Amino acid sequence: MNVLIYGSTETSPSLRHEIPLAIIDPFLYLETDGRRAVLTSSLEDARIARAAAGVERLLDDALGLSELIAEGRSRAQVDQELCVRAVAALGIHKASVPLDFPLALADRLREAGITVTPDEATFRERRREKTEQEMAGIRRAAAVACRAMAEAAGMLRESTIDEDGLVLAGELLSAERVRERIREVCARGGAPAPPDIMVIAAGPNAPIGHEPGSGPLPAHTPIEIDLWPRDEQSGCWADMTRTFVRGDISDSIARLHALVLDAHERARNGVQPGVTGAELHGLACEVIEAGGHRTQRTRAPGETLREGFYFGLGHGVGLEVHEPPDLGLGDANPLIAGDVIAVEPGIVIPAVGGTRVEDLLLVTPEGSECLTGSSPYALTP
Repeated sequence: MNVLIYGSTETSPSLRHEIPLAIIDPFLYLETDGRRAVLTSSLEDARIARAAAGVERLLDDALGLSELIAEGRSRAQVDQELCVRAVAALGIHKASVPLDFPLALADRLREAGITVTPDEATFRERRREKTEQEMAGIRRAAAVACRAMAEAAGMLRESTIDEDGLVLAGELLSAERVRERIREVCARGGAPAPPDIMVIAAGPNAPIGHEPGSGPLPAHTPIEIDLWPRDEQSGCWADMTRTFVRGDISDSIARLHALVLDAHERARNGVQPGVTGAELHGLACEVIEAGGHRTQRTRAPGETLREGFYFGLGHGVGLEVHEPPDLGLGDANPLIAGDVIAVEPGIVIPAVGGTRVEDLLLVTPEGSECLTGSSPYALTP
């Protein structure tokens, strides 16, 4: 099979999977009949040689960079012509490309008689079974996530209750303070967390979805913490969620949390190669529906749910924090050994609050391994 990928390894997960190195400038990766090569410059030559020993380096100077510049071509035109020459040098006449392959470059290749075909399935499947470097990075990020979650729980535990609010070290405890502490822990562990979008949301009437949450954190109500650090060395992510209550836990929230934990365990126990994401989602839905709450399966056609289990069960995690396989209603693709998935059932009742639990699982030949299971599930921090 012939493959072309163009981009930087910071923006193209498909390219980072092939070249396990952080490279900020875009370049071309080529593959044909087991032969693997990149079009690059002297700036990256030695780094790529060390990181990907089996990959040939086609240097832009050898393909006529100076002459193309002397002809007065624009930078984009020079880059496109070098790509055409690299493809010709490997004898490639047709190739599969990712969906994000640049349109202008595709047009130039087609003009040169090279057929390029977008192929979502090929590049989706290539990344599902992680390399050793990627798996090591995911494990590092997951360990950092657990440490950061423990730090956040500690802040809640050490806070004092002042009427309906929380005070830590003489100041109101806010989502921003907890978020900043999490980022400090993640950065020290070599897996920084995104600056503004990790979720630290508290209800009732808390924002749903990926709204990050802000302001003072309340006592006696659920506080959801969803964090996803990225391992610097590999570019791979982890993802996990816990829900805490600092103060009195109402019967209604305790029941919601127990139901979510049951759904979580049911789905986790169902993970194994050959099971589809839709089947796992269905296992969680069965538990939550039996508890009297709505799910995506019970909504009316065209209805948008904003309560109950209104989202999918989870997603793949790797070089993207959200990547295939999906764990939702429409995912008929069987899991394979090597998949890394986030399983995150939850229930939201706007007038009461919500609770959600998320773990990162590695699919193994026999079932699964939980990568974030060292973090407790209790509502009490």
